[in-house]
Amino acid sequence: MHESSTDETTDDSSAPTLRVASVQFEHRPDEKEFNLGRVEQFLRAAAADGVQVVAFPEMCLLGYWHLRRHTAERLRMLAEPLNGPCVSTVRKWARGHGVAAGVGFLESDGDALYNSYAVCLPDGSVHCHRKLHAFEHPAISSGDGYTVLDTPWGVRMGVLTCYDNNLVENVRATALHGATVLLAPHQTGGTSSRSPHGMKPIPLEVWHRRHDDPEAVERRFRGADGREWLLRWLPSRAHDNGMFVVFSNGVGQDDDEVRTGNAMIIDPYGRIVTETWAAGDAMVTADLDTGLVPMSTGRRWLKARRPELYDVLTRRFGDERDPRTARFSDQPAS
Repeated sequence: MHESSTDETTDDSSAPTLRVASVQFEHRPDEKEFNLGRVEQFLRAAAADGVQVVAFPEMCLLGYWHLRRHTAERLRMLAEPLNGPCVSTVRKWARGHGVAAGVGFLESDGDALYNSYAVCLPDGSVHCHRKLHAFEHPAISSGDGYTVLDTPWGVRMGVLTCYDNNLVENVRATALHGATVLLAPHQTGGTSSRSPHGMKPIPLEVWHRRHDDPEAVERRFRGADGREWLLRWLPSRAHDNGMFVVFSNGVGQDDDEVRTGNAMIIDPYGRIVTETWAAGDAMVTADLDTGLVPMSTGRRWLKARRPELYDVLTRRFGDERDPRTARFSDQPAS
C-alpha cells in the first residue's frame, strides 16, 4: 500500500463527477505494436469524448493465456520494466491527451516477472499494480501490496487484477484504503471452471462464425459463461464496499479460449450503469457521480465494522494454497 486513506465528504453537491471508459479488445499474442495501436485508437476516441480515465484489459499489451505455453526464458525476453518502451509510450499518450490510462503488461524487475497493470496519469506519473494472485505461469510472481492512488480530479482509485477481485478481502481492503473507484482489468469468461456450476469454455467456432451467426455468440456472451457468471459476484463487490467498479476485459480468441468482453461500469449500489455484450472491440463510457458514495449501503456498512472480531481473516490455518494450486487443483477445498 502506497498512501494513506483520505476522509470522505458527506456533501454530495461538492463531490466531483468523473468520466470513465472501459475498453474490451481482442489482443494479438506477443504483438506489442498491434496491441499498442489499439490502445492508442481507443485513447484518442475517449479523449475526444471528454473521458478522464480509460481502463484497458489485463495483460492487453502482450496477450494473456498463451503465456502459459512459453518458457521462462521466452517470458523474460518479452517482459519490460515499468519504464520500458510499452508503458513509456502509453505514458506519453496519456500526457498528450490529458487522460489517465490503465494498461496490463508483463513486468520485469530484475529476475522477477509480474502480471502488472500500469496507470499512467496526465501529469506523467505512473502507478503500478502487481497482480496479487498470479497463476498464469510458474515464473510469474504474485505482488505483495495494494495499489490506491489519488487522481488530478479529486477521486481516489484502486486497482485489482482479475483473480484479485474474486477474493472479497482484497476489495474490502482497497475500499478501506480510501478508493471510491476500482479499476478491475480482466481476461475472463469462457474459462474451464472446476465448479460444476461455474463458467465453461465457448467453442472457438462460435467466435469464428460471429459475423455469420451473431446471435449465437451474443447468446454465449450474455449467458452462463459470460455475463450471467459475472452477475453472480461482481456487482456485490461494488455494493458491499460502496465503490464504482470499472470492469475491463479481453474479447475474442485468447489462445484456445474465448474471452467474453462484457465491459461494464457498476455504481456503488451494485447497479450496472453501462455495459456491452458486443462480440468485438468496444468501449463503454459513463459519468460517475461520486456523491453517491458517502451514503451508499456499502460505505455505511464499513462504518459498522468491528475489527476486533476479524483476527480470523489474517490467521493461517495451514491449508492455504498458492494461487496456481488454488486455481488448477482438482482437490476439494475442504
